[in-house]
Amino acid sequence: MTIRKPNLPPRKDDGPRVNEQIRTDKIRLIGADGSQVGVVSVKEGLLAAEEAGLDLVEISPNADPPVCKVMDYGKFKYEQQKKANEARKKQKVIEIKEIKVRPTIEEHDYNVKMRSARRFLEEGNKVKVTLRYRGREMSHQELGMEILNRMCKELEDLGKLEMTPRTEGRQVMMILAPNA
Repeated sequence: MTIRKPNLPPRKDDGPRVNEQIRTDKIRLIGADGSQVGVVSVKEGLLAAEEAGLDLVEISPNADPPVCKVMDYGKFKYEQQKKANEARKKQKVIEIKEIKVRPTIEEHDYNVKMRSARRFLEEGNKVKVTLRYRGREMSHQELGMEILNRMCKELEDLGKLEMTPRTEGRQVMMILAPNA
């Protein structure tokens, strides 16, 4: 009796156990066609897999007894890899876009910055607004806070305030996150 071994590199602990790697006495066997065979010994399961020309793959190792299925292991790994790649494609990476303003910003410049902030939030990105004081502007910090509060109010339909305005030295920062 020869048992078919897949051409596999040495096993890492990340995938299911296959053929001789299954180390229990009894298993719940599922046939190649998906039918329930029942609780059998590992040897019987390996024989069934050999007769079908396939592998015995441990699907659910934590069950009692472990569930094993007769299937093509290479095809199984390929399908799992495809599912993982598909899930990775669907993930949305949220970036933080930064907008820099000054406390003495003119109206037109402010509107340009607001358009950018709106676009970033609509695209699903976070917006970090940095307000920098120069020289004597530090003595009139309320002007900067007015601008940041005005930005918050005008953007509240697209995003919510994630980090309230926080002063760090000569700059004030706040972060707006898009509404889910």
